[in-house]
Amino acid sequence: MLEEGDSAPTFTATRGTSDHEPFDLEDHLGDGPVLLAFFPGAFTPPCRNEMIALQEHLDELRDAGATVLGVSADSPFSQGAFREEHGLEFDLVSDMDGDTIRAYGLEMDLPDLGLYGIANRAAFVLDDEGAVTYSWVADDPTNEPDYDELLAAVGAA
Repeated sequence: MLEEGDSAPTFTATRGTSDHEPFDLEDHLGDGPVLLAFFPGAFTPPCRNEMIALQEHLDELRDAGATVLGVSADSPFSQGAFREEHGLEFDLVSDMDGDTIRAYGLEMDLPDLGLYGIANRAAFVLDDEGAVTYSWVADDPTNEPDYDELLAAVGAA
């Protein structure tokens, strides 16, 4: 698991759109803090709540110069539908192969729900060089981060 001061793994993936647009984290470093919000799965109640909460705080996050990115193992099509249904104005990133989820130490299985290789809920704030300035990983994937802490961490990055 990544901690404050660690260098965050950079990664390439696919944006959560029906167009399968490429995504590269390095393209977002150097433009202010990056908030990576890993979530287990689109269209689940806790993930919906978290992504809507980030949308509700988006103006404050952007005022602090932040780029907000949601990351899950969902397909780009699923993420695109999820973004559209909930009016999310920030990018979701599809990590269907799980490489990024594993690189961040977040892979988990929920066999009772038939889910394998998904991301645990976590939030990381990265500075311009890609160093982790804030790290939060849920003890239980149904828990959401403290949004006031996230806002403060983004403002301090």
